[in-house]
Amino acid sequence: MAKVLLVEDDSELAETLVSWLRMENFTVERVALGEDGLQLLENYKYDLVVLDWGLPNLSGLELLRKFRAAGGSTPVIFLTGKDDISSKELGLDTGADDYLTKPFDVRELGARIRSLLRRPGGLLPKKIAVGNLALDTETRKVLLNSGAVRLTNREFSVLEFLLRHQNQVFSARALMDAVWPSESEASEDTVRSCVKNLRRKITEGDDCVLKTIPGAGYIIESSE
Repeated sequence: MAKVLLVEDDSELAETLVSWLRMENFTVERVALGEDGLQLLENYKYDLVVLDWGLPNLSGLELLRKFRAAGGSTPVIFLTGKDDISSKELGLDTGADDYLTKPFDVRELGARIRSLLRRPGGLLPKKIAVGNLALDTETRKVLLNSGAVRLTNREFSVLEFLLRHQNQVFSARALMDAVWPSESEASEDTVRSCVKNLRRKITEGDDCVLKTIPGAGYIIESSE
């Protein structure tokens, strides 16, 4: 489940996009101001940003310029009413990865998001397998030795994130920042409890691909 930041000041459009993206199994956070969007990008990790150009105070263009200047590499899709070539050129040259002119069909936005997430460094293939565990991001099914495992949405998101970042150790805090919405009241204890329940569900005997590194965090190790 990819984590998307929507920066859009049109509340009606934002509500529509948030509802639709969540139905498409994205984790979505929405803010209305460019300053808030920039602050979130400085403190949390997102897989993709959907950014309105015409924001009050700090415009989407200026937000993107500051984000790229600070080394931010997250893919960004601009939403804007500007349909002239010069504006498109300016947006893309500033660092946008794609550009969608309003009004648009949410299905087209979805297709563009999926396209960006398929780029190198984006989402892994829909089916991910390590050891005796397999996860399908499209059907949202998890199999342990070919038997179905029932996970909560949050457990699925944690497992998918760790599978997408195999051989990397993540602390409870890092997992919280990556998987839980920033406005969530979740704590590091919440994360630990979620991982504990997840591990119990994907363990068979003493065999579990999800490991705890004492004092460091959690990892899914791959031999490949």
